[in-house]
Amino acid sequence: MVVTNHWDSVFLYHTFIYMSKNHSIHAISPIDGRYHNKVQVLSNYFSEFALIKYRVKVEIEYFIRLCELPLPQLKDIHPDQFDALRNIYRNFTEADALKVKEIEAVTNHDVKAVEYFIKEHFDTLNLVSYKEFIHFGLTSQDINNTSIPLSVKEALSETILPLLDEFMALIRQSADVWKEIPLLAKTHGQPASPTKLGKEIEVYLIRLNEQIKLLKQVPHAAKFGGATGNFNAHHVAYPEIDWHHFSHQFVNDVLGLKRSHPTTQIEHYDHLAALFDGLKRINTILIDLSRDVWSYVSMGYFKQKIMKNEVGSSAMPHKVNPIDFENAEGNLGMANALYEYLAAKLPISRLQRDLTDSTVLRNIGVPMAHSMISLHSLVKGWKKLECNEEAIKEDLNQNWAVVAEAIQTILRREAYPSPYEALKSLTRKNEVITESTIQAFIESLDISENIKGELRAITPFNYTGV
Repeated sequence: MVVTNHWDSVFLYHTFIYMSKNHSIHAISPIDGRYHNKVQVLSNYFSEFALIKYRVKVEIEYFIRLCELPLPQLKDIHPDQFDALRNIYRNFTEADALKVKEIEAVTNHDVKAVEYFIKEHFDTLNLVSYKEFIHFGLTSQDINNTSIPLSVKEALSETILPLLDEFMALIRQSADVWKEIPLLAKTHGQPASPTKLGKEIEVYLIRLNEQIKLLKQVPHAAKFGGATGNFNAHHVAYPEIDWHHFSHQFVNDVLGLKRSHPTTQIEHYDHLAALFDGLKRINTILIDLSRDVWSYVSMGYFKQKIMKNEVGSSAMPHKVNPIDFENAEGNLGMANALYEYLAAKLPISRLQRDLTDSTVLRNIGVPMAHSMISLHSLVKGWKKLECNEEAIKEDLNQNWAVVAEAIQTILRREAYPSPYEALKSLTRKNEVITESTIQAFIESLDISENIKGELRAITPFNYTGV
């Protein structure tokens, strides 16, 4: 390429910097390095490229909406031209994004650079006389506070939630397959009344479903109202227009968001904070699940399918570690730390605005990426799990003491004197309680043969409740 002007030289410089740094081995963050292949789809929503593209989309759709009012100066623009305008963001390329960055290098303002970029396109679309209605009456936060919630909404619906659905489908299938497998429960880490393996998995399904329902109820809120939220510039230019009605229709109907009103210069982020809190609760449930699965693996209740060429330990050849669930737990924790900060910081801004939200908002994709990494790990790990029924049965057989609750409850029903105390005395001798121990105790009771038969039928394998 021959460098012919200032813009060409700037373009070459930015292209060189981009290409020289765009290699994962040099990435500072693992989400752009080691795990990039798992989360690269999120660059469509949270990268610098994506933010610029979303800004261009909002600016274009706003201009089209002004034409549809119509503003008197825009009434001659034919709707046939709208498709060409929308193609500016529909066909947005990496070269376009770099062009915007070139302009920003001169303007030192990212949103103004987008405005100038669109104005250049107006020159080629024979819309030169309408250029000053791009970004008409707006402040940069009208663009940022619509672009960002739009990117969050689409990232959730198109990436995070489908991956979560995939994982939940896997565990739902397992819950159904394992629904009749009796399982020794552990409360306080000690043997407790038996349960069913499928039911224990179903607990997580219900918890996740309920939190996802709550998450989907949180509006994706957006601010759109001029420099301090009052449409000062719009009103002074066109006082006859109901700008609040216009803005509600634009944000709610065109962009598919929920307009916040009244606001300062910026969105108050209360709904965004609620969204992050909701994602954090979902992640907390997944951490709980990851730790339980890890424990079941360590107890031998679950085996892991052996991948031929995988290495479990650099020193111990026999090991098959539950690394997917450990990886998930670590990344879920990272995500939650950031969600918590975002939820606590964003709703706070000095007076009508300060700039602290701007740099923080650029990090929304980071916890989303850690959440996505964890979900990939959970899907991978779950597919490797195999239920070890023999180990589960053996553990139940070694813990006949857990039927003591059942025996003393039936004895209470029959008004037998001090049944709890009798079972407590039997089961707290620091001796192994076996089937024979329990049967001998039953035979020693001064009760009818029918009741003894009822008690004899109780085992750790069938004392699993409803």
